[in-house]
Amino acid sequence: MSKSLPARAMAAKALAAVCNGESLARALPAQLEDAASEQRPFIQELVYGSLREWPRLAAIARQLLRKPLRSKDHDIHALIMLGLHQLSSLSTPDHAAVGETVAATRSLGKSWATGLVNGCLRSYQRDAAELESRLTTPEQLALPDWFWQSIDRQWPGQAATIAAASRSHPPLTLRCNRSRISPEQYHKRLTEAGCSAHFSAEVATAITLDPPRRVEDIPGFADGLSSVQDASAQLAAQFLEPQDGESILDACAAPGGKTCHLLEWAPGAKVLATDNNEQRLDSVAENARRLGLTPEMAVLDASCADTVLAGRSFDAILADVPCSATGVMRRNPDIKITRSRSDIEGFARQQRSILAGLWPLLRPGGRLLYVTCSVLGEENDDVIAAVRPDLDGCSIAPLASSAAVETKYGLQTLPCQGGGDGLYFSLLVRNC
Repeated sequence: MSKSLPARAMAAKALAAVCNGESLARALPAQLEDAASEQRPFIQELVYGSLREWPRLAAIARQLLRKPLRSKDHDIHALIMLGLHQLSSLSTPDHAAVGETVAATRSLGKSWATGLVNGCLRSYQRDAAELESRLTTPEQLALPDWFWQSIDRQWPGQAATIAAASRSHPPLTLRCNRSRISPEQYHKRLTEAGCSAHFSAEVATAITLDPPRRVEDIPGFADGLSSVQDASAQLAAQFLEPQDGESILDACAAPGGKTCHLLEWAPGAKVLATDNNEQRLDSVAENARRLGLTPEMAVLDASCADTVLAGRSFDAILADVPCSATGVMRRNPDIKITRSRSDIEGFARQQRSILAGLWPLLRPGGRLLYVTCSVLGEENDDVIAAVRPDLDGCSIAPLASSAAVETKYGLQTLPCQGGGDGLYFSLLVRNC
């Protein structure tokens, strides 16, 4: 039974599932569900930490293994990876990192691999410096080669910062529900409860906790006074500037953070939140209930919005579109395994299709905020450049933020350690 498995075996199973194509969002909860409460933080660290370092660890493992392991033995490969992560990055005593990781092979029913795992980890202990010295630049930075080549070309001055952020723990930033409490009052409540908290310089509603806490332990969270949302993501409402009485479409709304922020900003607005997945839309409803908000909701493929919602029009549209998630890699480190260069054009096609489907629903004088959590121009400025000639009466409105870099058609925040994620924003206005 999985309930009897030690933490390292559970972590290995989650990592193996990711290697087999399953998303981290599905693979990890499946293991945590059967884990004892005291095991869960360590399992999460092993999984997230190993994935954040995966390209580096995989390059080291290739040097240690005489031949690649078979796909049915991804769990053994995962054990080697998490063992290397413990030895190179965690404070786990070396004897435990090696001994308990080797023991996990037996828990997984693969005793034949004890010598293999032990030999790899012992060799790393002995030859770590030499093994690390053989790594390429992207491997040293724990990035897929294709991604390093892209950011080194597009963001040469910031590429190393982006790389460092991708392997770091993200900050825990809250969004104060200003329809219920002012940011100043909420900050006072946090500090009185012993939480070390500081405001964002760019977003009045963003408050970062250091160190992080479980949401169950955050004062006022259960009562709807705050939500977890990255500071860069909170710029979306600030840039769209929703107004009471406006009709607003949040076209790719799940899990609902930006939908709720729009209503917190303008409680008198009429917000329609849509997503193409009914189950994901349930998360929007759950978040809205906790915050005391009531958006309208509908299942909708945004690329077909002009057909499905024919006859309706909106003063403002938020299009936080599906993308490569390269700006939030530290939060979704499985993409270091699952994402490839060939995926980017597929996302760009989808993004162009969504903009084409949404634009006819925008009233003259209305505005559409295009948002991605990508740092790649192919999904950002290039998409706007491609669709703009086909969007009737489209102009680009200027945006300003000292936390972002200006691009040809918008603004790009870049991920940094201790700071916000990497998001792109372009504000399109319909003139006729």
